[in-house]
Amino acid sequence: MLAPRLLNKLIVHGERVARIVEVEAYGGREPDPAAHTFRGLTPRTTAMFGPPGHLYVYFSYGVHWCANVVCGDEGEGAAVLLRAAAPVAGIDEMRMDRPTARGEADLLRGPGNLCRALGITKEHYGADLVTADMGIELRDDGTSPPENPVITKRVGITKEAARQWRFYVSNEPSVSRPR
Repeated sequence: MLAPRLLNKLIVHGERVARIVEVEAYGGREPDPAAHTFRGLTPRTTAMFGPPGHLYVYFSYGVHWCANVVCGDEGEGAAVLLRAAAPVAGIDEMRMDRPTARGEADLLRGPGNLCRALGITKEHYGADLVTADMGIELRDDGTSPPENPVITKRVGITKEAARQWRFYVSNEPSVSRPR
């Protein structure tokens, strides 16, 4: 599973750089009623069924954007939700888009805040995170994923919430609640 291997990778958008500290897996080969791909290919989910390494961006609750890294084989419909990240660079720019954040640990805590702080919107739907064709990329700076990430059930959903598909870096202040 890709989800825990994304922990401690960097997501970069221009001068804004953040270390991924919390993720959740969705979809894949076994049916997942909580995944947007559960009912099959739609115009909204095209990117999730596409090649791995692209960004699936969607609008949540009519309030904020959320971003997922597409994984699995093309046509599979699997992705990993980026739930939280720790700021590394471009913090002043992040603060401009997240003026209500109480501190650095709050800047990218939660999937909507993560997208807001990094400037990820619908225009980045389908972005290739390897080639950075839309200015967003995943980078590996040599920091390994944690050997023993915290593993819990997914949060904020009602269907299949008990699946142990949420992973996060232990003792990381930027991780969202519940911890």
